[in-house]
Amino acid sequence: MGRRHKKTRFFSTQFTTSCISTTLVLVLLGTIVLFVLVAQNLSSYVRENINVSVLLSDDVATEGVEQMKADFAKRPYVKSIDYISKMQALEEETEAMGVDPTEFIDYNPFTASFEIKMNAQYANNDSLTKIVREIKNSEKVVDVLYQKDLLQSVNDNIRKLSIILLIIAALFTYISFELINNTVRLTIFARRFLINTMKLVGASWNFIRRPFLKQALTLGIISALLADVLIFVALRWWAKVEPELHTVVDWKVLGIVGAAVFVFGLLITFLCTYVSLGKYLRMSSNELYHV
Repeated sequence: MGRRHKKTRFFSTQFTTSCISTTLVLVLLGTIVLFVLVAQNLSSYVRENINVSVLLSDDVATEGVEQMKADFAKRPYVKSIDYISKMQALEEETEAMGVDPTEFIDYNPFTASFEIKMNAQYANNDSLTKIVREIKNSEKVVDVLYQKDLLQSVNDNIRKLSIILLIIAALFTYISFELINNTVRLTIFARRFLINTMKLVGASWNFIRRPFLKQALTLGIISALLADVLIFVALRWWAKVEPELHTVVDWKVLGIVGAAVFVFGLLITFLCTYVSLGKYLRMSSNELYHV
């Protein structure tokens, strides 16, 4: 009776240890998924905050401005649009320069304009070249201005960052798989003689696998839930320190990270257990002493 109690306690300790190590690895994996998604959202956020200024002719009436704004708002590449009047442009430039230009000249040198923020998929030089050509066809438009060099630099840096993150994600996914695989293999290694005894009394391979795979799924579920909780708690604390975090980490990102951790937790523990069991099931009794 004492021996049975000791065995049960050992198994419980072993399961707890495996659960803790698997949880920590899944936290690492979830963090990598989070960084990849945040990088995508951040790239969209940067692209969508690059202004395109559409300078308007002075003879555009107020009614014409409203009609043009409504027409622009319907276009697929426009995320948001603001109208800047001649007077508003003068006030903004006066505040920025600290000098009122009308003190030196007798007229307002600035023109009215639309400040357009593009949808992320259109915020590249190839798309903007076509869009600018289309906008300039209007007689009411004097010119279209945007920071071409800045946009190119942003897109180049985002492309490089995406490649680096994908390489890091692949590397850490492999490392995570190996760490969880080692944890599972150690658990099964400690019970290899029990597996052999079950074989000797005539138990089928599926019968032997069943409790191990059930335990693996339980381990995966518990570890994944714990990892999700740790990640969400960490993000909640981070959001208090950096309120701007909400602009790149939304509920969609949290849902994807949580689901990815859960799926990886189940998939990796199940596959590692299945493969490791197959190794010991194929071994003879003598081979078990030389592992």
